[in-house]
Amino acid sequence: MIYPSLDAFRAAPASAFGKGPFAMIIAEDATEVVSTVMHVLQLGFARVFMMAPEGLDLPEHEPEIASQVDIIRHRTRQPGTVVNAVNSLIDKIPGEWLHYCFNGEYLFYPFCEDRTVGEAVSFVMEERRSSILTYVIDLYADNLSLYPDAVSLDTAHVDGSGYYAATRRNDDDEVLERQLNFYGGLRWRFEEHVPELKRKIDRVGLFRASPGLRLRENHTLNDEEMNTYACPWHHSMSAAICSFRVAKALRTNPGSRNDIPDFRWHKSVRFQWSSQQLAQLGLMEPGQWF
Repeated sequence: MIYPSLDAFRAAPASAFGKGPFAMIIAEDATEVVSTVMHVLQLGFARVFMMAPEGLDLPEHEPEIASQVDIIRHRTRQPGTVVNAVNSLIDKIPGEWLHYCFNGEYLFYPFCEDRTVGEAVSFVMEERRSSILTYVIDLYADNLSLYPDAVSLDTAHVDGSGYYAATRRNDDDEVLERQLNFYGGLRWRFEEHVPELKRKIDRVGLFRASPGLRLRENHTLNDEEMNTYACPWHHSMSAAICSFRVAKALRTNPGSRNDIPDFRWHKSVRFQWSSQQLAQLGLMEPGQWF
């Protein structure tokens, strides 16, 4: 189904959505839209909502994909798009799990090659948690001459180290328990081209919707417990969102394009599209799930 606007989506009856888990993709351009949709469907998401501007559609030769995707027409580069879209979906699906990402981003959680996202969130609920903290891990092509927008699934690389965390504080300068700001990847190595408020790489990218829950501009939720990296008694499952978005932005922005001839450095490793590789690099952990 195609909703002509975000307001039309908000007016739709929630009963039409069925059961989750759901994924929402913010399509900023046409880059790897199909691969992003296919990825979330392969993980087991029941339905995908794709925010896309006029003219950006799924290919007609992919009818089996299109049947599982609802398109919401919206100018996705407008400020506040992500917050407005995700919060609109939260209001529609209380009790259901939701993942949101941009085109060219791919969710990985422990054992995702063999276990569905439904199995993963069922385990998390047994742990009495309602969210999975995700780290946005930058992907980039190995040869920017061949791939000037830095996007290549076949030659994708990732930083194998250089990630760190810093204490997170609230507006009253109080330390927030079991919350940290995480940094690394291209936002760290090329921080002179990235605004300070956009440098952290953590995102509550998979969570359970509930009445009154709200996503904030900094990719955290207004329920502080859902922003934590672990529960009080043991480690919790975490996940990764592997993303070409920053590399693409650095290559298309006139202020940074000419300053970056290559994203590779001595800590770059070939991305294997594997949850095991991400776990070995310390970029996700299963918690108590085996």
